[in-house]
Formats: sequence, structure tokens, C-alpha cells
Amino acid sequence: MSTARILIVGGSFGGLSTAYELRRSLGPERAEITLIAKDSEFRFVPSFPWVATGRRRLEQISFSLAGPLASRQVRFANETVTHIDTAAKVVTTSVGEHAYDFLVIATGHRSANEAVPGLGPFDGPNHSPMSAPETVELAQAIRRLLVEPGPVVIGAAPGASCIGPVYELAFELDYLLRRRRLRHRVPMSLITPEPFLGHMGMGGAGTIRQLLEAALEERDIGYRTSAAITQITEDAVETSDAAATPSVCSIIIPPLAGVEAVATSEGLANPKGFIPVDNHYRHLGADSVYAVGVAVALPPVETTAVPVNFPKTGHMTEQMAKIAASDLVARLRGHDEALTSELSARCILDMGDRAAYLAVDPVRPPRNRIPTVSEGRPWLLAKIAFERAYLFSARHGKLIPTGIGW
Repeated sequence: MSTARILIVGGSFGGLSTAYELRRSLGPERAEITLIAKDSEFRFVPSFPWVATGRRRLEQISFSLAGPLASRQVRFANETVTHIDTAAKVVTTSVGEHAYDFLVIATGHRSANEAVPGLGPFDGPNHSPMSAPETVELAQAIRRLLVEPGPVVIGAAPGASCIGPVYELAFELDYLLRRRRLRHRVPMSLITPEPFLGHMGMGGAGTIRQLLEAALEERDIGYRTSAAITQITEDAVETSDAAATPSVCSIIIPPLAGVEAVATSEGLANPKGFIPVDNHYRHLGADSVYAVGVAVALPPVETTAVPVNFPKTGHMTEQMAKIAASDLVARLRGHDEALTSELSARCILDMGDRAAYLAVDPVRPPRNRIPTVSEGRPWLLAKIAFERAYLFSARHGKLIPTGIGW
């Protein structure tokens, strides 16, 4: 029996979950697994809003990938992928070449800041929590805001798919400002491409719309829906349908695109750089290639006046990783049947002094179950507990708990 060479590209939720799932089923004699990632550390992305508002430090939600992967007998290559040749089955990196029998792409996203003038932070005056460096920069901007208060706009650009952090940052910043006795000096506005609050790219769910409307209104946070942001300047956010909204600190979530190495590799991705897959997360044109997480091309649930793309959460990424790993294992064992299912979503939305829990199954309506929407301080405590449980398990090379989702 030959040993299969399996390459995993990406060291965040998708890559790590896939590596752990594969090693659980395939011993070292059956599969040589290598994970390639440009970053040497794993970072718990759902806690980025907490880093931005000072409730966490980046090092508290990070750990080195090398140790946990070694404990699972997974080789770690801290390298940057530059090209993927699916015909030759070779991944080229900044260091050299890696041949593979099977490839799992979990490269995440690139912030498409070119979509709106002023998106940033490094391409314009806007701030964003979409990566570790961007989140650190956002934290600095919020610290400046506490010294020099002024109007704030939080929102998402047309075509965004990561809407949850918009609401979290609005609630968390409101909570921070109230504790500092500065809220009266900071007018806050929320601008979203969603046709209604809580759409989040999945058509809404249960009573989440009513919950969010009431929560924003009781906090004096103005909001506009179906709004297309057209430009962000140092002192305002401009939209196509209204006068510019003054802002000394703009936090706008950008639309996403595939990373450069994936987008520029022949026959691998669609025009936006995302990878088309089947219901086993196999590439539609390269049978030995899988993709999981944000790198996957998923169509929106519906057409909206201003584009809102399909959401991709950590919980959904973990489901994709399980399905892809299950299919790959089945193929190596000579089986035809493998796990597949519709994506569901479970997440906890931080609201500052409490949190909201949302569960939908499946993500795309119509749904088998009435969505669960609940609000209260216990959910905030559950979110904190889940963060700790996830980080403990992942940094010790253990399968990751999914319990309440994220």
C-alpha cells in the first residue's frame, strides 16, 4: 500500500481542521500530510473585534502552528505559495516545490480594497478587522478615537460577505464608549448593503432582524440598509443614495476575493479568485484538488438591490473540512460513499454586555427548522468559553470542539 502525499495550503480554520480530521483517519504509513502556510501562527479570527476594542491582545488568541502539527505527525512548511499547477500536481512556494497526490486549498481571502476608493487600512483611510495586521491598525484607530472623539461609521461595502463583525463592532464600540463616558461625543451610524438588518447574506433568519433593529435603536445607532458605499475619505463615508455621512473613524468591511496565488493559477479559480467545487468540496475540473472555507466559490442566496454575498463562517469552514476529509479518506480506502450535507450555521454575536445566539439549518432558505434566535448575558459567557476551549484544543493538536458554533 503506497503512502499518499497530501498537501494542505492554509493554516487557519480550514487548513487546521482538515489536517486534524485526515490524521484522525489516516496514519503516517497511509498518508504523508504537509501543511503550508505563510503565517507561522494560528489566530482565532472571531476574536478580532475583541482585539480591536482592547478586550484581547493578539497574542492571547494566537499560537504557533509548528508544535500542534508535529504532535499530529503533520509536517509544517512556513512558506508562501506562489503558484499551483493542477496538471503537474505541484505547488510552488517562496522556498521551492511540493509535489502532491491530493491537495486541499484553505487559503482564505484577500480584501478586495480596490472595489471602493478609500477602503483600507493600508490602501486608504478606512479601517478593517479582516486580518491580524488590519485588526492591530484598527485597535490603534479606536485608541485615537478615545482621545479625540468624533463621529463613527461602521458598515460593509457592496459585495461584502462577512457582515457579522459589522454588528459586533458597532455594539462593542458603543459599550466601550459608554464605559468611558464618551458615547455622547461619538455619533454612530451603521451602513449596510443588506436589504434589511440581519440579512447577513443568508436571507435573514427568524427574528434576528427585529432583535438587531431594537438593539441599534435603543443604543442610538442610526442605520441605513440597501446602501452602496462609493467612497471613503478622511472625514466622511459617501454612498450612492444620500449625502455623505461625517466620520473621523470609518470601519467598513470590504468585499473579498481569492488570494493571488489561487486567482492567478491556470484553471483553478473563477474571475473573483474563488474555487468552484462539488458537494464533496472537490474542484470541478481537477479531481485531486479540494477547497474549503472562504476560498470556496458559493453563489449568493438571492439577488439584492445592492450585492451581498454568501456568508462564510468558521463553523461552516469546519463543516467543509470534515466533508472534504471524509471524501478524501473514502477514496484512499477505495470507497465510493462519503459524507456530504447542506451547510448549517451556528454563531454567537457579541453585543457588548450580552450576546445573541443564532442557529440556522441549512444556511440557504427554505430551512428544515425554524431558526433559533436568543439573546442574553449567558451567550456572551458561552462565547468566551468557546474561544478558550477552541484555542486549548487546537494548540494541543486535538480535534476542535464545535458545540455552539461560532
